[in-house]
Amino acid sequence: MKDTASTTDTPAPGTRKQARTRNRRGEGGRLREEIVDAAAELLDETGDEHTVTLRSVARRVGIAAPSIYPHFPDQPAIMLAVVRREFAHLQSCLRTAVEQADDTPRSRLLAVCHAYLDFARGHPERYRTMFGGLWVPALGDSSVTEEDLASLGADSMLLLIEVLDDCVTAGLATSDNPVADATALWVGLHGLAHQRAVSAAFPWPQDIAERVITSLAHLTDS
Repeated sequence: MKDTASTTDTPAPGTRKQARTRNRRGEGGRLREEIVDAAAELLDETGDEHTVTLRSVARRVGIAAPSIYPHFPDQPAIMLAVVRREFAHLQSCLRTAVEQADDTPRSRLLAVCHAYLDFARGHPERYRTMFGGLWVPALGDSSVTEEDLASLGADSMLLLIEVLDDCVTAGLATSDNPVADATALWVGLHGLAHQRAVSAAFPWPQDIAERVITSLAHLTDS
């Protein structure tokens, strides 16, 4: 596929690496990870997925652009790999929060929600790419499929449903549809994460996260 954004590439000072040492046989996976690392770095630096082109990524890694093709057929495939890795990172953060929380359903639910908000605050550019519509691949015009996109974040949503359902089972939430209410809770968390990012000067109440979580999860006072 033609690298349509390549004409806008302007080498930034210090971004070009020396020619990369060729991998030994069996080390092709290392180059693949370096390509994904480079794309993520460019995204962090610019906040614009259009700067992540085959040429800019190749320049960052220190390889020729055609060397990318054995690993990724096009730019959307690189971006999909970046986004998949970030969703895996998010899932790891949420799982760790559950494991470190007090052994009560309410604590686990609150831990998952706060870990989600912390992830959004700590990785703003990647979060915007994952959830904010920054990256919208052209289906049918790239290697990325609708199924690829539909699966993104599924594990994290299942975890949110799980911890909310545990609260319902324990009599700590009055939700009669944990799947729908977990979806509503995620929408609320995403909205809060987005507004905190774009309205940093707003005098947010200190307990705004708890208010959002308690209301949308239908938590009881007990």
